[in-house]
Amino acid sequence: MAEIKTDNLEKALNKKTNEQQTPKMSNAKAKDSFQGSREQEVAFHQGALNTLLNERNEFFKIIQNVEGVMQAHIKRLEELGVKIQIRKEN
Repeated sequence: MAEIKTDNLEKALNKKTNEQQTPKMSNAKAKDSFQGSREQEVAFHQGALNTLLNERNEFFKIIQNVEGVMQAHIKRLEELGVKIQIRKEN
């Protein structure tokens, strides 16, 4: 029986995510770092949110595609008599 371990992937992804995080600014520093009118700042944040929402939607599409390909491989392996057990380790 072939076993797919997801713990190593999750650990690698978590490690990468932690490394990519930037130090957080205090609210005072964040406010001082933006030079512009209130309307410009609102537009900036709205644009950032729109971009992030679009990126999140594309990310979900990628996940769905990967899941579909994985399911196709699992189905074919089962047709070939290989039993697949996917377990998530914490």
